[in-house]
Amino acid sequence: MPPAIEIAGLAKTYPGAKGQPPKHALRGVDLVVPRGSFFGLLGPNGAGKSTLIGILAGLVLKSAGTARVWGIDLDADPIGLRRRIGVVPQELNLDPFFTPRETMEQQAALFGIPRRARRTMEILDAVGLADKADAYARSLSGGMRRRLLVAKAMVHAPPVLVLDEPTAGVDVDLREQLWRMVKGLNAAGTTIVLTTHYLEEAEALCDRIAIIGQGRLIAEKPTRELLAEVDDKSLSVTLDRDIAAVPPGLDRFEATLEAPRRLVLRYRAREARVEHALDALRAAGLGIVDLSTQEADLTAVFLRLTRAAA
Repeated sequence: MPPAIEIAGLAKTYPGAKGQPPKHALRGVDLVVPRGSFFGLLGPNGAGKSTLIGILAGLVLKSAGTARVWGIDLDADPIGLRRRIGVVPQELNLDPFFTPRETMEQQAALFGIPRRARRTMEILDAVGLADKADAYARSLSGGMRRRLLVAKAMVHAPPVLVLDEPTAGVDVDLREQLWRMVKGLNAAGTTIVLTTHYLEEAEALCDRIAIIGQGRLIAEKPTRELLAEVDDKSLSVTLDRDIAAVPPGLDRFEATLEAPRRLVLRYRAREARVEHALDALRAAGLGIVDLSTQEADLTAVFLRLTRAAA
């Protein structure tokens, strides 16, 4: 079985303005998204994520390379490829004078789906909008509009769903509702590709993550393996008395005094263990009342990799 998405040598170059060099949005990206995965596509602004999605959606013409979705080649069968992918854009591009039912029916017609085969109310019910089927889109809340965009992208039952910054500007409660719905789609077999600037979301949701920087793929691994590459840890300790400065002997742990009774020590798991830090604190004559440890998260991995690639 071919993967959900398979990209090889994908490049996009935009001509520069008068007297300016061309802009390379993508520089030979190779990427494979497995079927059934919840895949994170991350990168700083201008990294090339939107260009890549635009190429897959048929909105941007590539300069070089190949792209396949569900085994369908973009060059050989662009219409067939678009039938296998649904894209939820970041912008709320809905006609305010259409109801959700009308929006869905129009989208189904654009894909040539016969009336008898349309699943308008089934999809609206799945995204929690069945009771708003005949309300004008302008009357829907921001979260409801986001869900309607997901429903619109699912109208042709694509096996691959791309979510481009779906929770931008959405409050916490609506964000949770959206993710419950999307996780349900993934559990039912839909491959999800997510771009987001909320890295904690990507860490919690995605089983694989790719990071793009400067138009190049700089990392692509299962989320756990990616997190394991950065083994930075920190130890926060509450002391039994106030101190005015970091005692000598803690330089190895890059210790910082964040309050008169709170020290934070940093170390790499492959080079030291927590008991080594505790031994150093005792050797400095410090008594410990409480402590907590924290491992590197996806934000730390993202910053390290993108800064190294800049």
